[in-house]
Formats: sequence, structure tokens, C-alpha cells
Amino acid sequence: MTLPLRKFLRLAAGAAALPALSYFAWAQAYPTRPVTVVVTFAPGGANDTVARILASPMGESLGQSVIVENVTGASGITGTLHVAKSTPDGYQFVLGDNGTFAINQTAQKRPLYNALTDFEPVGLIAELPLLLATRKDLPVDNLGEFIAYAMANQTRMQYGSAGVGTGPHLACVMLNSAIGVDVTHITYRGGGPAMQDLIAGRIDYLCPIITTALPQIEGDKVKVIANLGKNRSSFLPNLASAHEQGLDVDANFWLAFFLPKGTPAPIVNRLHDAFVAAIEAPSVKARMREVGTGVVSRERRSPEYLQKFVESEIEKWAAPIKASGVSMD
Repeated sequence: MTLPLRKFLRLAAGAAALPALSYFAWAQAYPTRPVTVVVTFAPGGANDTVARILASPMGESLGQSVIVENVTGASGITGTLHVAKSTPDGYQFVLGDNGTFAINQTAQKRPLYNALTDFEPVGLIAELPLLLATRKDLPVDNLGEFIAYAMANQTRMQYGSAGVGTGPHLACVMLNSAIGVDVTHITYRGGGPAMQDLIAGRIDYLCPIITTALPQIEGDKVKVIANLGKNRSSFLPNLASAHEQGLDVDANFWLAFFLPKGTPAPIVNRLHDAFVAAIEAPSVKARMREVGTGVVSRERRSPEYLQKFVESEIEKWAAPIKASGVSMD
């Protein structure tokens, strides 16, 4: 017996909707097991510190543990590419920065991923000043003295960074270019190891993120010469900016969360909500301030804002990278 046309169409429509409904229900149930945030640099640096501060409160919001996994190598590219190629189910996301999501898009001769099309943006966390920090016994006390010393001793000096093409590396490149010196670059697998060698006096200076440098500055283990941004930081209000000291450089560092492309929108939104809840917690704000990190304003936390922000950052860093000649295979 033939079904009436109207009933047949109603049943067919219901059947067609089942996959979409079950898919939506699956996404809404996320997460059902622990989630991993990939940190692309070694423990002890700014990325690792911020990830570990946020992991526990995000886990509380999600109802599942958030595990921090350090996947290092190639100036952050290894870990970032690992997440780009992972299953887009929300169980792996990456803590990106301006090195891995802006600078290396120009610095890499053949980028292994596209920061704008291979990821789903989750939210911008923080912008942090980059500093000029020297070994404790370097005989300089301000930027003018540093410039004079570097010009006279550049062939014997060394500076370090978390890797070629990272924000701290390019900040020092910009600084050296503005001064007019050519100093040997020593690369490390993260900001933490680089800072340890600065403390030990094995290198002469770094352009670290304030998160990495603040404990060492407060502990009087290194000397801080300038804030490399245009304005002073509320975390070091007595430290003059490079602009105030007569040098035209402007370098900041930022951190944000990204999921692999194709992650369902309900999962992106769920992780975003967990991230926002975490950074709004008073205990998290206090801990972030302790390590020199101020979170961005609410209007700058959306996935849509982050997508446009990354695009603008790629454009911002392209000119100084090309002018410096920095290039990575």
C-alpha cells in the first residue's frame, strides 16, 4: 500500500534530520573525557605559565580535566602543526601567540599551516610587553648606555630567544636594527631555558616576555633596561619605554586559544565560554597579575575578534620581518 505523499515527505524529512540532530547532541555533550591544551614551548616560559594558570579553572567549567602538553620544536611550529592536523572534535587545542600565528606566516619560506584558514579561533587571552633584559653584570643602566656598549662590543656579544621567528627573537631583531648592530643570536627551546642562561651570564641579553622576566627582575637576578612597547606597563611602572628613551621600536606579545579547522561551532562556543569563565575568576585574575599578565578587555575576547586580530598582526609583522631579512626554511 502506498503511503500518502504528505506522510511520506514528513517521514523522509525526519530521517534526513537524524544525523544533524545526533551530531548537534554529540557536540552539546562535549566534553566527555579530558581535553588537552598544547603548549608549543618548554615549561617555564610565558606560554606554559599562562596555560597552567587557566587549565584547572577551565576544567572546572567544562566538567573534565584540561591537560597541558608541551609539544616543542621549530619555534613553536611543531606543536601548532600537530593541532592543525588533529581531529576537529574539541579534544585538542593550542595556545598560540604572535610568533606561531603571525610572525612565522611571513618568516617561513613555506609555512606548514595557514594561521587564518587552518584553525577555528576561540579567544584572545592577553597582550604582554616585551622587555630588554641583560645579564646582571653588564655595565649598563639605561638604554643609551646599552646602545653605546652594544655598538662597541657587538662582535663579542650574544643575545638569546625562544627560537627563530618567535616574538622575543623578532623584538631583539627590531632592537638591533634600530641601533645598527649585528649581534650573534643563540636559540633555545623556550623562554625559560633562555632566561636561565641569561641569569648564568652565558648570554648578554634577551627581549623576553614580561611573564618570563618579572620573577627574575623582582629577584634581582637580571637587569631590565627598557619596555620595548610604546607605553609603560602597569606591572613595571617605573621602567621607561624605548620610545621614552629615544628609540623607535614597538613590540608586544599576545596569547590566544585555537582549535583545528572544522571543529563544530557548539564546541568552539563551549570552549570559549570556559575560557571566559576562567579569566573572569578573581583567583585567576590575581594569579595572572602575579606573573605580569593582564587579560584583554571583554570586547576583544570573541572568536570573531580574534580572527580579524590575527589577520592584522600578520600584516603588522610582515614589514619588519622582510626588512630584517629573517627567513626560516
